[in-house]
Amino acid sequence: MTTLQKAPTGEALVTLRGVQKHFGALHVLKDIELTVQRGEVVVVIGPSGSGKSTLCRTINRLEPIDEGAIEVDGQPLPQEGRELARLRSDVGMVFQSFNLFPHKTVLQNVTLGPVKVRRRKAEEAERRGRELLARVGVADQAEKYPAQLSGGQQQRVAIARALAMEPKVMLFDEPTSALDPEMVNEVLDVMTSLAREGMTMIVVTHEMGFARRAANRVVFMDAGRIVEEAPPEQFFTSPRSDRARDFLSKILTH
Repeated sequence: MTTLQKAPTGEALVTLRGVQKHFGALHVLKDIELTVQRGEVVVVIGPSGSGKSTLCRTINRLEPIDEGAIEVDGQPLPQEGRELARLRSDVGMVFQSFNLFPHKTVLQNVTLGPVKVRRRKAEEAERRGRELLARVGVADQAEKYPAQLSGGQQQRVAIARALAMEPKVMLFDEPTSALDPEMVNEVLDVMTSLAREGMTMIVVTHEMGFARRAANRVVFMDAGRIVEEAPPEQFFTSPRSDRARDFLSKILTH
């Protein structure tokens, strides 16, 4: 099976070197080395508790690291303040729980960041916001509030909100795991179209079909380490490590 999207450029966009992270006595990221190229779609999989979500959250500094270095587009992660806010606007994030502002309309959710952070004019932000809502298939929901939408619609609004900031890379932290099964595909379809258009994406997910279809590379984590990384066809048909073989035998037999 071939991947759908353009080949990556070969130019590093996100780099993690020697990254260590502890939560108290728990060592959750162990000496992580990872480079994601501009235009690449990297899907991170592994058992629960393997460090996948923590890895994702370190890239925009929602979780600070204990050791090592992380760079986005050649710039080291800032510690705090205005530089960190600027970095976060370059790194779009879509969470498991949609994190929309409940008291703002769908369109207001999408336009708030561009106006406040990117200093866009309100009319320009609104025009772009409506374009993005159309792109993710919820243009007709613009004036509603999040609670009036299904989970799948809310997650698509969350994707539009992240895209409105014109990020260099999109992080997805288990974006479909809180959704009812019939809503999963409507979100994965949006993500697949982004992959096809060449958006740089790091996706933590349990959706193996998406990994096969949209990833340039699968990264398999276990117990805080990257155990194996390979193109999806290679990973799913002939994993090299016993741990990956064991993991796949449990999830691909059903």
